[in-house]
Amino acid sequence: MNVEIRDERFRQVVGCDAPVEELATGFDFTEGAVWNHVETCLIFSDMPGNVIRKWTPANGIEVFRQPSNMANGNTYDLQGRLITCEHATSRVTRTEHDGSLTILVSHYDGKELNSPNDVIVKSDGSIYFSDPSFGRMEYYGVARDAELDFRGVYRLDPESGDLTLLVDDFDQPNGLTFSLDEQRLFINDTMRGHIRVFDVDADGGLTSGHVWAELAGDREGLADGMKIDRQGNLYTAGPGGVHVFAPDATCLGVIYVPQGVANFTWGDADLRSLFINAGTSLYRTRVNVPGRKLF
Repeated sequence: MNVEIRDERFRQVVGCDAPVEELATGFDFTEGAVWNHVETCLIFSDMPGNVIRKWTPANGIEVFRQPSNMANGNTYDLQGRLITCEHATSRVTRTEHDGSLTILVSHYDGKELNSPNDVIVKSDGSIYFSDPSFGRMEYYGVARDAELDFRGVYRLDPESGDLTLLVDDFDQPNGLTFSLDEQRLFINDTMRGHIRVFDVDADGGLTSGHVWAELAGDREGLADGMKIDRQGNLYTAGPGGVHVFAPDATCLGVIYVPQGVANFTWGDADLRSLFINAGTSLYRTRVNVPGRKLF
């Protein structure tokens, strides 16, 4: 089987098996997959290749933007505009409907951000993103010294442009996702190999952070991209592939992938296809519980 079942609920959420199909390969390092349900296409980054790519069932792989400033994580805002984290420039940008680029944020407290990595949008339009230092390393970004002495997670108010530092005690914060009711925020710490969870205050701030789950396994892969499906099950990149957790923090099992997984998203018409960024390739498998639309 292509899965490791650790709890019988895995069969209802994912299935008894999850064969992985290679859709395309030959990239440098794939990341940041997001599904556009209006245009019926997948957008994803090839960081070292300095390009954002598009995949459609009809045309396969096309170039969406090149150069991309070594883009990493992507999401959509409530208006269906692409929000992107850029490693080479330490910026979070927005692609307008006419294709032009708007810089949303690049500095905190007068200092350049490390390298925004992953990003999500709350139902009130606020933008949350992680800011590890991976994009200041060779290959994954542009080698340069950090101006900040911490690696944090931020909230950006899209109306005022105010940037709020939410938490700064991570080793390397990475993937992040809200619970279905947006009362909690889950954040991966890549180098510590665990998921932390925080309560989300009425003003969008975070409190009561603690370790929610550890990622166990001896195969290739680290804590990276993370998302919630329609029933509140949490999927995260981890050792061996994609780890699936129930809302009660039980690890239901792992979908094995041939290369180390960086990110993923649900797509296709029923949102039951899991598109997976792993190493040099783009993969797809099918699951039972659908994902959710981003806008």
